[in-house]
Amino acid sequence: MEPTNNAAERALRPGVLWRKGSFGSHSAAGSRFAERMLTVTATLKAQRRNIVDYVTRACEAALCGAPVPSLLPATVTRAGRRKAA
Repeated sequence: MEPTNNAAERALRPGVLWRKGSFGSHSAAGSRFAERMLTVTATLKAQRRNIVDYVTRACEAALCGAPVPSLLPATVTRAGRRKAA
């Protein structure tokens, strides 16, 4: 176990830099969008998944009325099949 919280601070850094460079959001809806997109990107980066692919599939699902793809990592069942956790 690391004695510092360096990993947590590194995870927050992109959001801090975005807020500093863009002067944040000027509406509640904009703030919610930014926090959700920052969460999605951080989650997918941690799982080493393609961000553009996920966002594209999520937008297509929303337009078609289909369920949005899961952010949870896939797990392998005893039968060797992959399923979303």
